[in-house]
Amino acid sequence: MTQPEEQPHVVVHDRRRIDPETGEVRPPVPEAAPDAQATPGAESAAATSEVPADDAVGRHAAPSNDPAGADPAAELKAQLDERTADLQRLTAEYANYRKRVERDRELVISNAKAQVAGELLAVLDDLERAGAHGDLTGAFKAVADKLVGALRGVGLEPFGHEGEGFDPAVHEAVQHGTSPDVSGPTVTAVLRRGYRFGERVLRPALVAVTDHEPAAEQPAEQQQD
Repeated sequence: MTQPEEQPHVVVHDRRRIDPETGEVRPPVPEAAPDAQATPGAESAAATSEVPADDAVGRHAAPSNDPAGADPAAELKAQLDERTADLQRLTAEYANYRKRVERDRELVISNAKAQVAGELLAVLDDLERAGAHGDLTGAFKAVADKLVGALRGVGLEPFGHEGEGFDPAVHEAVQHGTSPDVSGPTVTAVLRRGYRFGERVLRPALVAVTDHEPAAEQPAEQQQD
């Protein structure tokens, strides 16, 4: 047979201020201490659940990666030095990038100018021939002078003149002769003017070159006379 369950013991406290039997005012009853028996093991549970704040923080705090005794000032200085080095490296890279872009831009402009000047070399040849024949006069000469001046202003420079030394890098010899009047290979005639743009040779000069030729020895009788 199933044993009847034990009914819980109920305690009723009469807290009325007026006694219902006598009608007199009852003296105040001091508050009773919490019933320890109502919650058995509460004190032990509270004791086990309450942990000092310092112990709880120490137990749950993330382990520190800093070595024991590390100097915060030294660590801050190391981080500052690292950031400074990164900034200096980025500044140097940006300065090099700007220089490279500026150099490329100047190269593009120079190539464009040289290409336009190269297309006008034939016009300059015609103007030079017209001037040699006396046909470059009046308004025609004024326009020609302005054109030549504008091209020289952007960097076009003619070369190839009589009497200068022969240079195979800028001269193209189409005629050759010898003479005792020169001490070495010399340009004695310019058949077509050469032009350079800056350090670039757009067209070599067509020239006649004369080499040195020792003078023939005279007979001894003529030398005595």
